[in-house]
Amino acid sequence: MSGVPHEGHGNSVAAWTAVSIVMVAACVAAVGVLIATPWLFWVGVGLIVVGVGSGKVLQMMGLGVKHEGATSPSSAQEHAGH
Repeated sequence: MSGVPHEGHGNSVAAWTAVSIVMVAACVAAVGVLIATPWLFWVGVGLIVVGVGSGKVLQMMGLGVKHEGATSPSSAQEHAGH
């Protein structure tokens, strides 16, 4: 290991939501392949896109991992005005 701590790595509402949706969607797509049902496969692929998108939206709403020392957009705007 590199010795760099990864505190809170992926431990957020955004990450858990995205991973959960993508895992279920991958299972749906796999079942679609196994039973040779193309529409079910594409439903799974569509749900994967929804899962990734939901994770990004939740991150942008502030439900992602908080990094120490990182500035939020609101604090960056406050410092720009001074």
